[in-house]
Amino acid sequence: MAVYKVPISVLVVIYTVDLQVLLLERADRPGFWQSVTGSQEAAETLVQTARREVAEETGLDAESFELVDWQKQNRYEIYLRWRGRYAPGITHNTEHVFGLRLPGAQPVTIAAREHLQFSWLPWRDAADKVFSWSNAEAIRELPQRNNHV
Repeated sequence: MAVYKVPISVLVVIYTVDLQVLLLERADRPGFWQSVTGSQEAAETLVQTARREVAEETGLDAESFELVDWQKQNRYEIYLRWRGRYAPGITHNTEHVFGLRLPGAQPVTIAAREHLQFSWLPWRDAADKVFSWSNAEAIRELPQRNNHV
């Protein structure tokens, strides 16, 4: 029996107090840069999903920093190339946005099967580099969110 991904995910923008943003380059789509993302697993809360994905994709412990649910959701159509990961008939995903604020850039250990490399970039450059509109939008909110996290 196939195990399908849940069409609920998290987007975790990892950033520093001086607004450097961590981006990861996808292994399955070289040239596609993004923040940490991942689907919720059965019986997981959204915060648990965010913590797990941060650990899996970066090696960082989200509990050691300021993880905040931005109470922001994006619903979007799942790219055709990735629909086979979901149950038949599932065409849309709901993404929940989180921010993870760090005091400064941290060493990162990427998941080799998921990402090719990482980069810390100033927020404007990061917003321009990501392929996802929702990721770019979240990064562009950082200056206002950084002051009252």
